[in-house]
Amino acid sequence: MIHSISKPDITIRQAIKDAIAEGFDEQTDFLSEFVRIPSLRFQEGPAQDFMADALRQRDFLVDDWKIILSDLEHLPGFGQIEGDFSRARTVVGEKHPSQIKGKSLILQGHLDVVPTGPNEMWSHPPFDPIIKDGWMYGRGAGDMKSGTVAALFALEAIKRAGFEPAARICFQSVIEEESTGIGALSTLQRGYRADCVLIPEPSDHALITAQVGVIWFKIRVHGKPVHVATASTGSNAIVAAYDIVSALKGLEAKWNQSAKTDDFFSHVKHPLNLNIGKIAGGDWASSVPAWCDVDCRIGILPGVGIDFAKREIEACISAASHKHPFLSNSPPEVIWNGFQAEGWTLENAELEKAVFSAAHQDVFGGKGPVELSSTGLTDTRFYGLYHKIPSLCFGPRAENIHGFNERVDLTSVKQCTETIALFIAGWCGLNRID
Repeated sequence: MIHSISKPDITIRQAIKDAIAEGFDEQTDFLSEFVRIPSLRFQEGPAQDFMADALRQRDFLVDDWKIILSDLEHLPGFGQIEGDFSRARTVVGEKHPSQIKGKSLILQGHLDVVPTGPNEMWSHPPFDPIIKDGWMYGRGAGDMKSGTVAALFALEAIKRAGFEPAARICFQSVIEEESTGIGALSTLQRGYRADCVLIPEPSDHALITAQVGVIWFKIRVHGKPVHVATASTGSNAIVAAYDIVSALKGLEAKWNQSAKTDDFFSHVKHPLNLNIGKIAGGDWASSVPAWCDVDCRIGILPGVGIDFAKREIEACISAASHKHPFLSNSPPEVIWNGFQAEGWTLENAELEKAVFSAAHQDVFGGKGPVELSSTGLTDTRFYGLYHKIPSLCFGPRAENIHGFNERVDLTSVKQCTETIALFIAGWCGLNRID
């Protein structure tokens, strides 16, 4: 049963929209500064400083802490980290209203960005954002700094219009969304909860209501090194790795066949993708390589357990190894690193969806947002799967995310800022301030 939450009257809604329009140049400049910070993995500190300062300037109570992996490793959804995690931090800003009328809300964005690839493949330097034909270009502009900034400036517009949210707001700036999700997990370990979560990932104005799970793993293949002059007496680890990858492609096909009967992904063409994301091996061009490491990512359907999927991956690699003249006696190692993420679906969120739909219709018209089953993943899973907190994922139109010339449509960013602000007003309620 949907219990009503009062919708702000048209005068208040228009005042909030006007405030967003008035502050949009400032919002765009802020986004440009944010994108300019190269917040690559293990280098997120300056971007977290930027966000913590922005929250303090806006009178949030800021909690800024170092992430301790040992505090998290027993929690569901934890993924192993490879690399120097010693400087990792989470930043949360919290505000309490003068009077509580509505329901509490977490607004969460991640500021970690993926590598740029060769800079010469970009039309413009990836961390030197430019605006052209209404689009802002830069690594992270779409995924997802524009959404994070939209949420922050939605709150700013509500204040500029003369109001405050009438419920507790937590604004969470997290890292590791692109690799493990441990930033989001750290907020839950820290004790942050709310009645609803909104994550403004780029979704082209759709509401993500289902997403695949993801598993990362490394295949460590061993070979027998010999001089290339007698190559037939050795075993080439790089070539052997191709055989393992070929077998995994067969597993990918099998899993996608099963997806054809899935409630959420049956209409999606090839929802489960195996990606061979990184390969390294060998030591010398004239030596048969003794080693090869292959880093992989594969999607899994909602409802498929991580342990079950791991066993199928291991069985696939084992079967392929048994057919190989060298690997049958020297099987590859499988190392689980990064994402160990279950798939997720939005459940028991009728009220949340109704309030959000009203805000979306106010901005975009129509019958409300398109609901999207995503072949990627977001941090929503932590809240919905493990804490039964409804999590909405909605954001602007972006193109080329994780690719060259990543860009975000600034008109779309403005529309999303309006939608988020009106959702906050409807979900949290509003108090008038002097």
